[in-house]
Amino acid sequence: MAGNKERQRKLARERYERQQERRVERQRRIRQRTAIGGSAAAVIAIAVGSFFAFGGSSKPAASTKPAASTSPTASASPSPSHVTLPAATPLAVVPKGAPTVPPASHCTYTPSPPAARNVGTPPVKPDSSAKSQATIVTNRGSVVIDLLNSRAPCTVSSFVYLAKKGYFNSTPCPRIVSSGIYVLQCGDPTGTGSGGPGYKFASENTTGATYPAGTLAMANAGPGTNGSQFFIVYAGGGLSPSYTPFGVVVKGLDIVRKVAQAGNDNSNPAGGGKPNEKVTIESVKISSY
Repeated sequence: MAGNKERQRKLARERYERQQERRVERQRRIRQRTAIGGSAAAVIAIAVGSFFAFGGSSKPAASTKPAASTSPTASASPSPSHVTLPAATPLAVVPKGAPTVPPASHCTYTPSPPAARNVGTPPVKPDSSAKSQATIVTNRGSVVIDLLNSRAPCTVSSFVYLAKKGYFNSTPCPRIVSSGIYVLQCGDPTGTGSGGPGYKFASENTTGATYPAGTLAMANAGPGTNGSQFFIVYAGGGLSPSYTPFGVVVKGLDIVRKVAQAGNDNSNPAGGGKPNEKVTIESVKISSY
């Protein structure tokens, strides 16, 4: 009897150790991608650990720790062809008045090769007084965004620089998430979720940040790893204030929501996957508002 119990305990220990090894391996794979992290309360158990990543490890951590591990895998079934989405309320608005934190007058862009497209590095002096507007022209229609120069000057300067260099032209948006958090991820010319511009920089405007529908924010792989990937929030969700909000959608959010309603292939281990209705950025035009 005692021998049987000891054997059962040994088998249980071995099973536990194998499970732990599998969890560690899943975390390693997730850290290799550039992702937005985050999950909503206990709504969704995504990836392993305390983050939901859009590439790299510590993308927006959810406001509560996600459950242990029922991550979607590459072999998971596609989401339904019609997804019921939460309402796009409240909507993000362009902040009024002066920022609580004085805008940066100097930007540091640190080399982080390889570059998905080598277009150089933005100027180190941002224009925080400008009022830039981006029109993201896609095969589904145009999304117009007022950029927050005075609140995230280095981020806006990088985005505007890449747009004017044609960095985003003819690039896919490789990921959409429609459970827990509600985001469309773009900005990687490789379409893999791991590409960047060959440099990285620090986050801005994150103190007390919230991400209502219509927010444009940077994806990252942890502190100081912003590059070219960004996401558009199309419904409120459980993102922690770890991502630089640098713009507000003023036209075209309905386009993103229609793509989300069409579902995705659930191919991303951290949640979501490629949109069933493919989204390609044809160009990004910069003007003033």
